[in-house]
Amino acid sequence: MSNANVNLAVDSSLSPPLAVDRSRYLYGPKTDFLLLGGLGLLIFPILLVIPTQEYRGLVAIIMLALANVINHPHFAHSYQIFYRRLPSAINDTGMPFSLRRNYVIAGVIVPILLIAYFAIGIANDNVRWVGFAGNFMAFFVGWHYVKQGYGMLMVDAALKKNFFGDKEKKLLLFNGYITWITSWMIVNDQVHKLDLWGLKYYSFDMPSVMIYGGIAAASLSGIAVLYMLYKRVSSGKGFPVNGVVAYGVSLYLWLLFVRIDPVWGLITPALHSIQYLAVVYRYQSNFELHKTQSAKDVGSSSMAGLIESSTLFRMIIFSALGISLGALLFWLIPNWLDSAIAYDSSLYGASLFLFMFWIFVNVHHYFIDSVIWKRDNPETKMHLFAANSTGLR
Repeated sequence: MSNANVNLAVDSSLSPPLAVDRSRYLYGPKTDFLLLGGLGLLIFPILLVIPTQEYRGLVAIIMLALANVINHPHFAHSYQIFYRRLPSAINDTGMPFSLRRNYVIAGVIVPILLIAYFAIGIANDNVRWVGFAGNFMAFFVGWHYVKQGYGMLMVDAALKKNFFGDKEKKLLLFNGYITWITSWMIVNDQVHKLDLWGLKYYSFDMPSVMIYGGIAAASLSGIAVLYMLYKRVSSGKGFPVNGVVAYGVSLYLWLLFVRIDPVWGLITPALHSIQYLAVVYRYQSNFELHKTQSAKDVGSSSMAGLIESSTLFRMIIFSALGISLGALLFWLIPNWLDSAIAYDSSLYGASLFLFMFWIFVNVHHYFIDSVIWKRDNPETKMHLFAANSTGLR
């Protein structure tokens, strides 16, 4: 995420003692805390003291229903943002070559490789090959959680203008990556075969020495991060609290401890998606407001009110398209293909396309996100840290 300067509008009608500088938040201090990770901090302790086994079925049904308006749209919105920009990004000679290259890799090459991977496995009736895709998804989930948690911290740091130094960033990233790899090794050690829509996906054997070494490294680097934060406070520099909460929750509660309780494992993806949507809707609202301002600049003053009122309408359309696209990618298209195309269900179960679509969208999402939210992406700088709006509240 960018460290771009932020200078957003503030409600001047508030008196100074009560005023909240909205330019320093995505939405506001309490809302940011809850959306970026605070909800997890509030829910997790409750799950540790209540008999969750009595509610697993109910929670599973609720979270599956909520996935249609929270989890799946969070994937779909990344497609909406990425692919509307892809054609112009490829031809934008003013953009760094490395970023243009990454647009091509994430938008064209990665989808081709994923499709080829599944095609090879199915052509050879290699269910184990196809099933390993589930493990690859688990691998990239950890990478995505770390990058998102770190990105949220950098966003909050930029909003607060309380930046981290290069050494501090390296420490934060090292702690994130080692926690990710350790969590993936633990999952592989604990789960040898896991069923997803009727198809088994497989794990790798992990030597105990590697797992314990990862736990030790994650613990020590985590302690080093805490000490770094302590030194910042002692020196009077402080740190962006909501960003640190987002970073810590993403790494530990949503990644390393995700399997501590089955109910927590069901809730975590929704919390992660809420964290993501908080940034997406800030970004998109500023994108739409920028278009509104541009239209007002070239349009007549008599049309200004009509143009401005259309901003909310376009946000509603953006949200509706995300929900619709999510339904198509996760349910409607794969279910139709499962019923329309014949394959060996004795090998793959009855939901092969459902399995492949869920894996494809998850893994592809992680790659396109690594481009959308890259700090040198000019659109991210322009719209996430827009200087002329406070976004939706």
